[in-house]
Order: sequence, then C-alpha cells, then structure tokens
Amino acid sequence: MRMVGVVLAAAALLTYGLSGAPAQAGTSSGNVTAAFADAAHTYGVPQQVLESVCYLEGRLGAHGGQASVDGGYGCMNLVKSDKADTLDQAAKLTGLSVSALQHDTAANIRGGAAVLRAEALSLAPKLPTSLAGWYAPIAAYSHASSRSVAGMYADAAYKLIAGGFTGIADDGSQITLAPQAVTPDTSTLGSVPLAPGALPGGCVKDSKVDYPSAIDCVVPTSYDCNVVSGPCTYESSNRPTSYAVYDVTIHDIEGTAQDALTTFQDISKGVSVHYVIDSDGTVYQVVREKDIAYHAGNFYYNEHAVGIEHAGIDATGYQWYNATEYLASAKLVAYLANKYNIPLDHAHITAHGTTPAPTTASSPNHVDPGKYWLWDYYFGLIHSLGVPYPTGNTPATGLFRVNPSSDQKPLGADGTETAANNSFFKLYTGPSTKDAVIPGAPGTDPNDETTNIETQMPYYYLASQPDQGGSGMTMYQIWYGENDRLSNATPSQYADAKKAWLAVPAGSAVPVHSYVVSLKPPTANGTIGIYGRPTTSSSYVIGTAPSGSLWAAPKSVFEDGTKNLWFGIDYNHREAWVPSSEVTVVDWY
Repeated sequence: MRMVGVVLAAAALLTYGLSGAPAQAGTSSGNVTAAFADAAHTYGVPQQVLESVCYLEGRLGAHGGQASVDGGYGCMNLVKSDKADTLDQAAKLTGLSVSALQHDTAANIRGGAAVLRAEALSLAPKLPTSLAGWYAPIAAYSHASSRSVAGMYADAAYKLIAGGFTGIADDGSQITLAPQAVTPDTSTLGSVPLAPGALPGGCVKDSKVDYPSAIDCVVPTSYDCNVVSGPCTYESSNRPTSYAVYDVTIHDIEGTAQDALTTFQDISKGVSVHYVIDSDGTVYQVVREKDIAYHAGNFYYNEHAVGIEHAGIDATGYQWYNATEYLASAKLVAYLANKYNIPLDHAHITAHGTTPAPTTASSPNHVDPGKYWLWDYYFGLIHSLGVPYPTGNTPATGLFRVNPSSDQKPLGADGTETAANNSFFKLYTGPSTKDAVIPGAPGTDPNDETTNIETQMPYYYLASQPDQGGSGMTMYQIWYGENDRLSNATPSQYADAKKAWLAVPAGSAVPVHSYVVSLKPPTANGTIGIYGRPTTSSSYVIGTAPSGSLWAAPKSVFEDGTKNLWFGIDYNHREAWVPSSEVTVVDWY
C-alpha cells in the first residue's frame, strides 16, 4: 500500500467525522464490536467496510501482534515494509502508538479506518456518500501491485458485505455483518494510482509471458538442460503436447519473492519454478509453462505440473499469508485450471508437501506450504473466479475429506492463533487420542508429515466412533502408509500400510468425489508394492500395502508412452501410485 499523505498536519491527536469536522478521539482498547462503530463514526468509513476488510485480511484477529507475510499487523493489515508504511501512517493519523496498532484489535481497527479515509480523500475531494462508492478506496487499501488484483481485493470485500458473515474476534465478541444489498461502483477502479516498486534484476514488463498479469523474469535458454551440458535449471519441452499438465503444485519460498528470484536466477542451484507470487500480489514468471521446471522433487510431477512459489515460511504460516497474496494466487490458478482443464480439488491443486519422493533414497520430499495454508479458503477463492468444483454421483459412505474450521482460519476454540492450531490431523494406534500416535519420524519437527494427514485430501474409512479419549473428536479408521522403519537401527523411508485411527474435529468429515480401489490378492508375501511415481520399475517402490486394503484414488493416469493405467492413492500424508493391474475398482463417486 502506498503511503497516503496525512489529511491535516495537525492531525496527530485529532480524528475526523464524516463531515470533515474533528470528532472525539476514541480509546485504543476495548470491545471490538464497539470499536467498529466508533471508528466508523470517527472517520466516516462505513462500518460494513471496516468489518469486511478486518475479516478479509485478518479474520477479526490481531494475530498476536505478529506480522503477516507482507509485514502487515492486525486484522486491518497495517503494513510496515520496504514497499509501504501504513502502520506509521495510521499512528500519525490517530495519535495511537505503533505498539497499540500492532497488538490491540480495537486500535488496529481505528488505524485501518484512518488509512481508508485517507485513501478515499486522495482519490476525491470528499468522502463517498454511499456504501457502493468505497470500491476504489478499498482497492487502493490492498497495496496490490496490479490493478486487477486490487480489483479482486475490493470484489472480495464487497462479496463479504453482500453475503454477510458471523465471526469471533480476539476478545470473544461475536461480529455479525448482515447481508447488504449493494452494487459497488467498479467504474472507479481506474482512478486508483498504482506505484509498483522497481522490477527485480533480470525482470521486465512485456507481453512475452504466458499469464498476462505476470512480470517476465524467464531465465535464458543457457539455463536449459537440453541446451547446455553444465549446470542447468529446467528442460525445454512442448507441454501439454509432449506431457499433459495434470496438476498445479503450491510451494512457499521460505523467504521473500526476491529470495526466490535470486535462487532461480543462480544456475548453480539447479532448481526452478514456473511462477513466483509476492505478498503484494505481483506474479513473476521464471519458466515458460510449456517447459519442465525443477520444482517438485519428483521428475514425474515436474513433467506434469505447473509450480507456483509464494512468499512465506511454512513453519510460521499461522502468522498469516495475507489476503492480497491469496487473491493473486487464486487468480493465477483459476487461469491455469481453465487453460489445462485441471479439477478444483486437492488431488490436482497439490502441496509440495503431498507430493511423494520418487524413491526411498530421495525421501522425504519437502513439506511446504505447510500446515497453515488455508486450502478450503483458497479453493473458495478459485471457485469464485468461475472454476467449478468436481461433480459426480453422491459420494458413498466411507469416502471423506477433512474440512475443518481451521482451513478457513487457523484458530483454536478460544479464538487464539497459535502454532498448535493447524490443518494437519494426527493418527493413533487405537480409537482414542489417549492412545499412542502411530510410528513416525523421531524428533519434534513442527513440519513432520509422517504421523498425520492434510485437509481436503480424500480418504476411505473402515469404521468410525467417538473419541474414547474424550476430546469430542470423531475417530476414523483408515489404511495409512506408516513410516515405521525410521526408528530402526538402520532407518528406512520405506513405508508399510497399516490400519490407524484418524482424529477429526466434530462435523469436519465431509463427502468427496473419488475412485475407491481395493488391492487384489498379491504374490506370496501378501503385500503389493506402492510407487512414488506411475512408472513400471521396482526402483520406484516406496512402500507396501496388503491385499484387500481400501483406498481413495482421486487420480488415474496412463504411464507416459504406454497404455498402462495407474491410480493415484492417498497413501499417507502424500499421494502414491499403484498399477491398475493390482487393484479392483470398487466404485466411482
């Protein structure tokens, strides 16, 4: 967000009402419900606008005073970064301390209202006289680097205003925005001045990109492994003719967008990706979609996926990916889904963390974007851009995906945002959360994926019952490829499928469309090999599963260059592959 000039130099301790006359300054703390009304009255910004932005950006929370990935604080995402400083601007406009604006939700709302007012008065001599007239100020507030993403931001805010919502603030206040009959004045979007920063080195703004909104940072052909024999980072190809594009793989950078570009422009690193998304919504293209980027840690997925990196850090994602980044990413993925006919589900819009390593020698693969990426929220954004959800027959009993409230906002029952509240769910050796967690990787890595599953992935359950441990959760028995050999004297990444009990929050198991497959009677040892990629070679066997075990199989593909059909199953936290010759299709729902 660009820094908007202070309305009056003497405004350090005064705020202004709708008419422009000074109004009594409010308190910097207190009931959040009252804070919205007070800030709306003081700064002349409609309460519905404040509530929608606070919900869109921060889900009504202060995030413990921690900054978002773009350096924004509180539910109004007041930013302090090298690109914008609306945090200090809000402090000057309100007379409140920076600390209060960072940590106190009521103060943060006042700060956001002051900045929104300043945005409006930078666009016109007077404040808008109707709710519909705040479209351009909201778009400007997004600090998006492109007008299209700024418009998406305003659209998302008005969608909340039109549909209404109910949420819980940090102080326990229930905030209810009643649906409003409003048609925003989108014609004003062109008045929003954008001030994107200087382009990173090696990048230009031109029309040579695949995605029209992207900045061209495409690496030269001297990085092409089909051209040079030395260090290289990608392979030229002719996708989707040479290789069908089935998937989009979501990554996070473990840093900033500039960190990513620096890495991908270093040929010695040997890695690449198709797109990088910055926290301000800027999309950079690094490799052309027709070419094979080295991003997934599994060459089959490199051949068949488009990779997207996001500014952020998976271990602290609960300190929040901001709304503008999600919106820009959703717009890009909607474009890709429509272009390549990619289904809107987690089997095809995947995480790096659900992508298997191709062999046990190369295990484990990466875990990004981590347990705090809001998949349900993200898919909803993509769907709102016209991408349909998969349809089919009514899913039968047994097929489910975990769709918890933490996939919209990673908060606990008490409304606090902590590392413990995330979208990974553990498996146990028995039908109680007091039973032991299944065997997995030793240690306390917060990103460990060996004893849990990720939201929105389909599974097939054999039995269910209330948690005997008294948590209120429901326990679902599923087959799961356990990494039970990691604690051996000679550790191995080889997995063995066993029955385990998955703890799911009440009401969070919902139907899902998928194949259901049963493994056929195997060879003499009683198990069937599970593969890290759909390729007929024993070197890609990463685990086993017993005859008769039942699996959700949301994907089916032909092995490249053959007519051999393979099913992609959700083997554990990651998907894996089994040849059709080894399964019986129970049904498709």
